[in-house]
Amino acid sequence: MSTYTVTTSATEVVLPAKVEVDGLQVRVRDLPAPADGQVVLRMDATGVSFAEQQMRRGKYYDQPAFPFVPGYDVVGTVTGVGPGVDVMLIGRRFAAVTKIGGWASSLVLDAADLVPVPDGVDSAEAETLVVNGITAWQMLHRTAGVASGGTIVVLGANGGVGSTLVQLARHAGIKVIGTAALRHHDSVRELGAIPVDYRTPDLYGQIRKLAPNGVDAVFDHVGGAGLKESWGLLRRGGTLVSYGTAATKDEDGNSRLPVLKSFGRLLMWHLLPNGRSAKFYNFWAGKRSLATFRARLAEDLTQVLRLLDEGVLTAQIAAKFPLAQAGSAMALAESRTVLGKVVIVG
Repeated sequence: MSTYTVTTSATEVVLPAKVEVDGLQVRVRDLPAPADGQVVLRMDATGVSFAEQQMRRGKYYDQPAFPFVPGYDVVGTVTGVGPGVDVMLIGRRFAAVTKIGGWASSLVLDAADLVPVPDGVDSAEAETLVVNGITAWQMLHRTAGVASGGTIVVLGANGGVGSTLVQLARHAGIKVIGTAALRHHDSVRELGAIPVDYRTPDLYGQIRKLAPNGVDAVFDHVGGAGLKESWGLLRRGGTLVSYGTAATKDEDGNSRLPVLKSFGRLLMWHLLPNGRSAKFYNFWAGKRSLATFRARLAEDLTQVLRLLDEGVLTAQIAAKFPLAQAGSAMALAESRTVLGKVVIVG
């Protein structure tokens, strides 16, 4: 029998269609009782990532059909469990990657997707490092495999993933050159990177002056025409990691086309016999083997949350908004004026 006794309804923010930020809708609906292996999670914190910004425009690679509840990740407290789930989970905090559905006061999730949050870590701070932390950790250590003493370039070093990448790299003994708007340079320096103004006409020339022998990795979420410039920064043995197509987010047309174009270019470069590699990072790669995917995700997120708990990582919270103000949260995130992640709290 289910112990679903605490939450019977949930407030959700719905993305109804391609709308402006003020077109988000709020609804209240009854939650289904958790099925076998599921829990009810009360949302303590969720956030606005670049994925939701793309989804609002219908530009995320494999987003569902409208309408749906966005929200890529969540930190929350278990309030009920379904059959086959330990009742001792009730009252404990967990993080989970949801892809959609996080912008809700409560939601039903598979217990297997939950990763424990250390007791000493604030929920909003943990939220900034769920999908961002996993992405940064996996790109640095699993995809690029940069060793201590190396040098990397992080485009958008002030962003959610970028600021986490900088901190993880510095902790690993890696030199970081990070691009950001001039107003964020002091903050980027505090994180441990050498800042370069991304608006400077000679951006890549400036980076080459800082690393004349090339770099070990470039982490590029921008894509578009600049991807070739990022490829040109690599030394022999270096790796270009592309993980987004931000440059094309406002373009009309098929949402899959920019990704497919980037993937094709990366594959071509990767096959060139010049000692460099080019890879497209896909957060969901390997999910066909669900147990292995979940185990890897839990292992990497546990490492990131441990570093946050130990003070090695500092959560970069740009601002906090209540769930009812999700539109304002998205507007601020899309303004590109903030350092870190905009968080929605329950």
